[in-house]
Amino acid sequence: MTALLAVCNGLGLVNGALLALGRWIGATCLGLMVIVILAQVFFRYVVNNALPWPEEASRFLMLWSTGLMAPTAFRRGGFVAIDMVARLLPRGVATGLSVILMSLAIVVLWIALGFGWSEVTGLGGRFETDSLRVPVSLDLSVWMKVPKSWMMASMLVGVALLLLVAVELALRNIYALIGGPDGLREIPGTIILGAE
Repeated sequence: MTALLAVCNGLGLVNGALLALGRWIGATCLGLMVIVILAQVFFRYVVNNALPWPEEASRFLMLWSTGLMAPTAFRRGGFVAIDMVARLLPRGVATGLSVILMSLAIVVLWIALGFGWSEVTGLGGRFETDSLRVPVSLDLSVWMKVPKSWMMASMLVGVALLLLVAVELALRNIYALIGGPDGLREIPGTIILGAE
């Protein structure tokens, strides 16, 4: 039991740090996406000369913000239908149901991790975006098209973080089922840059 508790609390600390970093990067991506969209609105409707890259850039930023912020939502819970059923059941039965659901989630996320890897390394990831370019020289004279694998990596990173969270939640529920919740660190509520 002591080893399981140490693993649960250790994984909780690792997930907490990774997800906090992910929230900051995701919020930055979200802010940049808004700026890119507003720039496109200005150029399209005020200047009447739409830029070729903002749609692709905002899609890129949206995928990364989702991949980095969704694991926090998963860790914090808030799935209304599942929470309602769990509240109606006795504590031991609800915890057992959570173990079963988390185990199923781990299997699904493991399969999704394979899909994410194949998207990054497969045929789709070998192509380049149509209009996004990044500088590859210090004097900004040489630019390259952004590989689509950079965009697809958001799925791989997001699913890997979701998998880590699912393992943590499953282990926490197993510990609670066997020995009760004593000793488990609480999953802290997160403040997402004061935007709630």
